[in-house]
Amino acid sequence: MIEVIEPHQFKTIPWKNGLGETTELAINEGASLDNFLWRLSIASVANDGIFSDFSGYDRNLVLISGKGINLYHDGKSVDMLENILDVASFDGSSKTQGQLVAGAIKDFNIITDNDKVVAQVNCYVEFQQVSIKLSKNRLCFAYSLTDDMMMSAFQAKNTTVPTGHLAKFTVSEDERVEQAEKISITGKNMIIVQLEIKDSEQ
Repeated sequence: MIEVIEPHQFKTIPWKNGLGETTELAINEGASLDNFLWRLSIASVANDGIFSDFSGYDRNLVLISGKGINLYHDGKSVDMLENILDVASFDGSSKTQGQLVAGAIKDFNIITDNDKVVAQVNCYVEFQQVSIKLSKNRLCFAYSLTDDMMMSAFQAKNTTVPTGHLAKFTVSEDERVEQAEKISITGKNMIIVQLEIKDSEQ
């Protein structure tokens, strides 16, 4: 099943540390900021500072606008995001300091419970078609920065997803089979997120 989440459905919520705001695109059902399995969001970062503590979670952060940001983790390692769709993956328990390169940026965030969810984040700058295998314990999300995306899944009609909308792929109860279903996503400047949910929780 393809669900298109429109921008008016997104929620604006404060950062966990209270130093800014996040646009929450999607979160697992019944979740809260302090207790969730997975969450996708977009944040604007206008100043250098410490990132919120998300102990028990894994974080993937994608640069989607601006001149870049450097992320210093526990004073031991650094991720340098210089180009649009560069990705950093790090432990949410790290004391992460963000240092802007040249002015404000926006980033796309994928935060997942490190005991219950495995996240795979891929970014595609050039126009192309991407095939994904989706099974009963997996979700897939797709988001494009600049262009509409074309989706096809489960032998259904093609679906066009406008720029700035979030596409969510799931397998409904009557579609669940032992073998994975194949979906295709066509576009450019895309972020594709695959989530494997352990213990079949969604």
